[in-house]
Amino acid sequence: MATTDELKTKVCRALDALADELEAISHRLHANPELCYEEQKAAAWLTEFLEQKGLKVERGVGGLPTAFRATVPGSAPGPTIAIMAEYDALPKIGHACGHNVIAASGCGAGAALAVALKTIPFPGTIQVIGTPAEEGGAGKVRLLEAGAFKGVEAALMIHPRCGTQIWRPSLGIIKVKAEFHGKAAHASSWPWRGANALNAVIQLFVGLDAMRQQLRPDARVHGVITHGGDKPNIIPEYTAAAFYLRSPNKEYLKELLRRFEGCAQGAATATGCSVTVTVDPTMEEPLKPNFSLAALFEKNLARIDFPVDPEDTEAGYGSTDCGNVSQAIPTIHPYIRIAPNGVPGHSREFAEWAKSPLARTGMVAAAKALAMTALDLLASPEELRKAKEEFAR
Repeated sequence: MATTDELKTKVCRALDALADELEAISHRLHANPELCYEEQKAAAWLTEFLEQKGLKVERGVGGLPTAFRATVPGSAPGPTIAIMAEYDALPKIGHACGHNVIAASGCGAGAALAVALKTIPFPGTIQVIGTPAEEGGAGKVRLLEAGAFKGVEAALMIHPRCGTQIWRPSLGIIKVKAEFHGKAAHASSWPWRGANALNAVIQLFVGLDAMRQQLRPDARVHGVITHGGDKPNIIPEYTAAAFYLRSPNKEYLKELLRRFEGCAQGAATATGCSVTVTVDPTMEEPLKPNFSLAALFEKNLARIDFPVDPEDTEAGYGSTDCGNVSQAIPTIHPYIRIAPNGVPGHSREFAEWAKSPLARTGMVAAAKALAMTALDLLASPEELRKAKEEFAR
């Protein structure tokens, strides 16, 4: 029977052979960006690729049409290890978060394992879980609630960035909408007869800017006006704005919401309007670290001579629905370099780097490290036990 080292070598060779095909998939996704829950092309292309490599594919997992699960079954009972793939894009700026690279890396890892282990007995199961709608749709939360991760004992994924880091925290997030209701009137001849809902939403932003002075340094509150009125000569009777409230601490998120609601009510009172605050019931939770799993991933990056970068002390943190997965099962979410230092995610510049030769290098390295980490967990009950014990603590 082959040793784990021999299997890792075989998997890495399989990925080298798949690299051109994976890059082509990544570029195809990049050229056809799809928003959350609309990833029909991406899901079709990825599942077709996985089926061609011998994985058993289930589509529409968890009741989500663009979710999928592809399985590499073992020859004996053992743990189930999931590799997650994201593939949705951002409005207007496409794959400026590099989810095309996440998809190619995750599916590439699963495909390489299927190819390399085709004739080799191994215990357990590998799953590639396609998770739609990370950008604002909390797809992984819906998949968790639907039982799509039932039986999974550890979950792995990577995220592209302007540097390789094994662990970075994420912020929990509450999504909230404020709608102001005023009274329409002619903005020139009868302005005093109106109640200006645009003034109210502007006052809300002013109040939040003042509130930031007393927020914890790691908290974030930011938003956009989604409806500001209809015509300059009409006093706006309706305005709306959407906000994200973020913190690494779930209890402090509740405090942020309380203070946000106070600012919204104050803005309404000051302008003679009324306000409706609607809170999204789905909270994206902070990432729960699992340093036991992360250490395996780091060792596997070292095995292929892919360097880990120093922590970026300038940049803050984002949010991800992977945080909810990490609160349910042992999970890692390391970052892989696909862009030079200082290139921010969610920028047009980062979107360009997501189809660059550097992105190909990061994609292949990530797929290798994901696949080898999954092999470690299948081959060593002790490594999985350590990860579970750390999770339980």
